[in-house]
Amino acid sequence: MNEETEERQTPSPSRSPSPASRLEANRAVADVACISAGLGAVFGASLFGFWYLRVQLPIYVALLAVFHFLEFYITARYNPGKLSADSFLLNNGSAYNLAHACAFAESIVEYMILPESMTAFNSISAAGLALALFGQFMRSAAMIHASSNFSHVISREKEPEHQLVTSGVYRFARHPSYTGFFYWALGLQMFMLNPLSFGAFAYVLWNFFNHRIQDEERTLVLFFGEKYTRYRRDTPTRIPFIP
Repeated sequence: MNEETEERQTPSPSRSPSPASRLEANRAVADVACISAGLGAVFGASLFGFWYLRVQLPIYVALLAVFHFLEFYITARYNPGKLSADSFLLNNGSAYNLAHACAFAESIVEYMILPESMTAFNSISAAGLALALFGQFMRSAAMIHASSNFSHVISREKEPEHQLVTSGVYRFARHPSYTGFFYWALGLQMFMLNPLSFGAFAYVLWNFFNHRIQDEERTLVLFFGEKYTRYRRDTPTRIPFIP
């Protein structure tokens, strides 16, 4: 072995991660492990709760656990450059947590007043479950098809790797991740037979996505110009009254 080869195989001290960096990385792995274990426990307990109680609320909780797990898993699988413990979206804001807390409360009050409402798997509840599953599919498929172009935060600067994705589920809806979340959230409220929460979710989410889409599309027009303008004209959002 000559000296040049030996030098190439010797790690450069400057490239070795510092103790602080290794500690931070280990903490991040520990956070992910704890969150994953917690979501798995919630999912398992929810299935047991449904089997034991035969009411809808545990399925609602199970679907929430699946949603947050898939947010992380799909990011890890298809967009690892943007992966962190925050990719679980558990810190989705106080309004998000409050909305689901109110939905839980409405379900519990309904059960106390009309116990049969929580076990009434009627056509509305079945349609709501189907809508929630459709929304989850749309959301997950959007993250998969966009891959590294997907971000939980709007990008304000165009990176060299940014591409306009118009294939797959993006041929059906212009913002399929938003469309999927919209129908997933409303579907859960239909499934739970929560009329008050359904109306509140519809109002809040429609306003949120209407403003967010307008904001994001101003940036996308700057990024992609006429190419995005044509795509926007030809592909609807599939959210009612948001063209």
